[in-house]
Amino acid sequence: QVRLVESGGGLVQAGGSLRLSCAASGSIFSINSMNWYRQAPGKERELVATITSDGITNHADSVKGRFTISRDNAKNTVYLQMNSLKPEDTAVYYCKFRARSTAWGTWNGYWGQGTQVTVSS
Repeated sequence: QVRLVESGGGLVQAGGSLRLSCAASGSIFSINSMNWYRQAPGKERELVATITSDGITNHADSVKGRFTISRDNAKNTVYLQMNSLKPEDTAVYYCKFRARSTAWGTWNGYWGQGTQVTVSS
């Protein structure tokens, strides 16, 4: 049983900052990648940022230079530092881990419950 709990969302003015966190608990043997997605009403869920088991990060062009993904492996936690927020960043943000519970198990995707980020103009 793997559970991802998100926190850090809220309301912020344009140009402000927020930091999201997502902590996993349960039977986790290894994590292949940690990811942040977001979905705004009427839009598809999009990948915002990812960090691999090797520590390689990637960010969507729309957030590059403003958002930074990081992790704390000891805590099975991923963070998303969001700076210079824009109204178009308003969305529900979801974390997703690709992980397995045993060395011989299958890789599965686990999702957080989502946290609302609202950026006012």
